Amino acid sequence: MDLSPLRHSRDFRLLYAGFIGVLIGTLVTTVAVAVQVWDLTGSPLQTGLVSLARAVPLVAGTLIGGVLADRMDRRKLLIATRFPLVASAAVLAINAVLPDPHLWAIYLATAMTGLLAGLGGPAMLAAVPALVGTDRLAAAGALTAASVQLAALLGPALGGILVAGPGLAACYALDAAGILAFTVALLFLPPLPPQGHADGPKTGAGIRRALASIADGVRFVRGRRLVLGLLLIDAAAMVFTMPQSLYPALADQEFGGGPAVVGLLYAAPALGALVGAATSGWTGRAGGHALIAAVLLWGASLTGFGLATYLPLALALLALAGLGDLISETLRSALLQHSTPDDLRGRVSSLWLVQATVSPALGNAVIGLFAELTTPRTALVAGGLGCVLATLTIAAAFPALRRATLATPSPVAADDRPA
Repeated sequence: MDLSPLRHSRDFRLLYAGFIGVLIGTLVTTVAVAVQVWDLTGSPLQTGLVSLARAVPLVAGTLIGGVLADRMDRRKLLIATRFPLVASAAVLAINAVLPDPHLWAIYLATAMTGLLAGLGGPAMLAAVPALVGTDRLAAAGALTAASVQLAALLGPALGGILVAGPGLAACYALDAAGILAFTVALLFLPPLPPQGHADGPKTGAGIRRALASIADGVRFVRGRRLVLGLLLIDAAAMVFTMPQSLYPALADQEFGGGPAVVGLLYAAPALGALVGAATSGWTGRAGGHALIAAVLLWGASLTGFGLATYLPLALALLALAGLGDLISETLRSALLQHSTPDDLRGRVSSLWLVQATVSPALGNAVIGLFAELTTPRTALVAGGLGCVLATLTIAAAFPALRRATLATPSPVAADDRPA
């Protein structure tokens, strides 16, 4: 793995360390919420809908956050949106210790988390190029993806242990601690104002100005076939094949386990992703073909997971899916940042975050509904095959995506025209 961003940038080291802390807490909470909702309702649809409850306010927050990230100091924006997240974790913890926990409180706290995460998410992505330089974007993307997968390995496993041991409230308290650790790390960063100048008026409060600024980002995406293709291929992978909402049902009904097995299912993809991250140095020389192959690996592996009846085999297939997800995430992030000017990175990053959050949330809800109408296994197999078909269709429709590379500055190719 290329560690040059960590070696050369003290500020990126701080951001990276704090990011890992908050991710572990977030994923501990993800397992706890899934188990709690399943225990309260026994419905895979409800475990999927709780993801959708986070996604809807996150969309609004992300779109607004993209505008703010292009108009104000990104460090200040991140700090301002992290502190209130502690309150959402507190709501979950208090609800968990009640004699009769309220389902609506889980939805409320989840929605609050989505809104605040959306407001700060684009600033997080847009700040990275200023900390590491454009020549280290792929390496920084791989390191960030590795941190996500390390947290995804440790967080769910720890979440399963905590749910089975101290209980749900301990999970939510750990989440609050991770958010605080991240916020402390942000305090030591220098100011991170956007470089260049965002298009359009900079003053005034009107909603029209915010919408016009968001529209600039939308027009840029529509005018770049590569960027549009990156967003669509990610959406295809997530909408068709998001298995997380089925983990509690599979652990309970198919693999004969409880919270510990749920934690293993959540953690397994991260193990494969860590292998991918450890060998990710080659991604700086890769491009669109590798991205397409990685998304196909994701869909095919989850199809196999839907057919697996032996827990170790199921975990191995999830790990293979995680490998594909890590490679595709690394290349998508690097290609997107590489192809976007700095004064638009906040808004374009916000659009990516919108689809990167709405697509899996919608996918979890859809696969949960399909599982209620059929079976979890049928839903997984159908979703995996749908992902493969959609990926091949997008690859055929977007030549700019197939030819994309990080080797040189990204000019507008002949087919990189308005969609």
